[in-house]
Amino acid sequence: MTNPAHISRAAALMLAGLATVWGGSFFFAEIALREVPPLTVTLHRVLWALPVLFVIVRRKGLSVPRAPRVWGAWLVMGALNNAIPFSLIFWGQTQIESGLAAILNGTTAVFGAVVAGLFLADEPLLPRKLAGAGLGLAGVAAIMGRDLLGGLDLTDLAQLAVLGAALSYAFAGVWARLKLAGQPAELNALGMLTGSAVLMAPLVPVVDGLPSLALSGRVWAALLALSTLSTALAYLLYFGILARAGAANLLLVTLIIPPVAVALGAGILGERLAPGAIWGFLFIALGLLVTDGRILALVRGPG
Repeated sequence: MTNPAHISRAAALMLAGLATVWGGSFFFAEIALREVPPLTVTLHRVLWALPVLFVIVRRKGLSVPRAPRVWGAWLVMGALNNAIPFSLIFWGQTQIESGLAAILNGTTAVFGAVVAGLFLADEPLLPRKLAGAGLGLAGVAAIMGRDLLGGLDLTDLAQLAVLGAALSYAFAGVWARLKLAGQPAELNALGMLTGSAVLMAPLVPVVDGLPSLALSGRVWAALLALSTLSTALAYLLYFGILARAGAANLLLVTLIIPPVAVALGAGILGERLAPGAIWGFLFIALGLLVTDGRILALVRGPG
């Protein structure tokens, strides 16, 4: 079993790289959304990542299964891990700052621990996971504020949409454990993105209209970066870290993504976050550390 307290230098560098490309996804999406509707951005993100992953699968000599059961599992995974959360986050970013979306998305790991505890026998819902969830909810409350009690506006709905995306990611993690554990990681990434592309392709023309290719160079660059860096490369880094450092250390990326997204949003886009967002991030980060368990182990000490 991988020691959660130990991360090799290679794994640490990969972790930093993953946080950068995933944190950058909020920035790239913010640029793309200036000319492209949210669902169409989702389609671009999954569609242009497919050739990259297909080349990797072919170079590794992996055989793509044809069994309907496997493709059905990939289709559900594509919905839970790509189509639904990407669309919710991108729509949310039309109403709130990219940095705030990244902070709210940081609840994914806390939600994931609770959902796994409910559905997976080998990941029981321990008291520390409930405590972490409570801290995460406190962070969400700090971000959304008391105004939520007076009624919902578009900003509130956007924040709830990003939280819905985080919950979808949580269920995706459980689905992957239950249905996709026997497949190579590269095949799972390719199959999942294929499934999400199949779901988005007929939906986009109905909701957003036919995608336009007459986009500015800056937006095309953002879309390609979103698909190749923040999707295809991100999944390769993700599975590499998982193999080298384990799932517990992989969760640490959740703590690094929001600062990256906030820095890009503030430094390049001129975004400014309310103090409640910063306090919310601190509560969510603390909730993740409590859920993870190693902070409690440090407090208790050896023995």
